[in-house]
Amino acid sequence: MLLTLPIIQAEPLAPPTPARPRKPDWLRVKLPIGPDYAAVRKLVDEHKLHTICESGNCPNMGECWGADTATFMILGNVCTRSCSFCAVATGRPSELDLDEPRRVAEAISLMKVKHAVLTSVNRDELKDRGASVWRDTVVFTKELSPETTIETLIPDVKANWAALDVMISGGQEVISHNMETVGSLYRLVRPQGKYDRSLEQIRRTKLQGHRTKSGIMLGLGEKQDEVHQAMDDLVANGLDILTLGQYLQPTKRHLEVAEFIHPDTFAAYREEGLRRGLKYVESGPLVRSSYHAERHVNVPI
Repeated sequence: MLLTLPIIQAEPLAPPTPARPRKPDWLRVKLPIGPDYAAVRKLVDEHKLHTICESGNCPNMGECWGADTATFMILGNVCTRSCSFCAVATGRPSELDLDEPRRVAEAISLMKVKHAVLTSVNRDELKDRGASVWRDTVVFTKELSPETTIETLIPDVKANWAALDVMISGGQEVISHNMETVGSLYRLVRPQGKYDRSLEQIRRTKLQGHRTKSGIMLGLGEKQDEVHQAMDDLVANGLDILTLGQYLQPTKRHLEVAEFIHPDTFAAYREEGLRRGLKYVESGPLVRSSYHAERHVNVPI
């Protein structure tokens, strides 16, 4: 007697998940060392100071602190935006701290910082986007540390040009606003930002006679011709200094790295940017917005 077994239909196999690119050797970071770094480290620990260098796990912290450069984040630590590359918390920020400019200025003086970079979260809920705090932080820092040079890495003011005028009026030496990516990726990377609006913000800053700077992350899926187009757009809107660095995924909830860009490609982008009219290009896998920021103060423009 024959035994008939039921026919079981096999489920089709799911397509294999593409392997994530492995982090290459050129992204290895040297441990922070040196007496200048150690001195700043001691001040930060003793006085419980906060820097974005630490909270952002910046790979260049040791090198920058060794050059007496540090980056401070103002206007709190909760952002009203939800950019898909950024690990800063998103939500409803707390009340505006009007005493913050004085405390930041005192911290910069205490740390004996030669070049300070100030950045912030977006505060879209504020009528002036936090512009008065920006201005006061620069003014107080100049009063306490007149020899300290300052770069302000300012957010998108959502076309509030009156707020921009206040934000850039404190006497800082460099004013930076990061594009972050190429135009075609804006909806993915900066869903609440607009490519043309950020270009306009840079243009208006330059028209007031300031030294202008911006930064772009690579490795998000951009094409070479799109990077070149972004350079042309930035030059056309008055940009002086551009930084190009490798995007690194901060957590599994954020955008994955599409590609690790080779150092030779970064070097080629640097030369291309200079050829297209930028005054200075900082380009490399570990470059961040404030990397070698102390050098950008004296770039001939």
